[in-house]
Amino acid sequence: MFKGLGNIASLLKNAQNIGGKMSEVAETLKRQQVIGSAGGQMVKVTANGLSQVISVEIDPLIKQNNDWDMLQDLLPAAINDAMGKAKQLHLEAMKEVTGGFEMPGLDEAMKKFNLSDD
Repeated sequence: MFKGLGNIASLLKNAQNIGGKMSEVAETLKRQQVIGSAGGQMVKVTANGLSQVISVEIDPLIKQNNDWDMLQDLLPAAINDAMGKAKQLHLEAMKEVTGGFEMPGLDEAMKKFNLSDD
């Protein structure tokens, strides 16, 4: 009847340890950068592991040709590419913190440690 209590106690202990590491992980993710691109790298978007866009580079050829339609197509694609890579960094960091154990609500808790400069 009480066989599962050991697992619950272990889970609670791990949750406490994870809570202590969240701020550290958020700071690490804030420093890590990924680059998303589109159009053969005609548009590049740099983001951090917290999915915050840091910079956007646009090939001078697009500017010269005033090809705003192309830019409007490539920019969302490059942003989505960067966000996918940032999400992967985030998932890898969470796996390290949890030892591969998935905890419901951990992603929401991590968002509370978003260290943006807003």
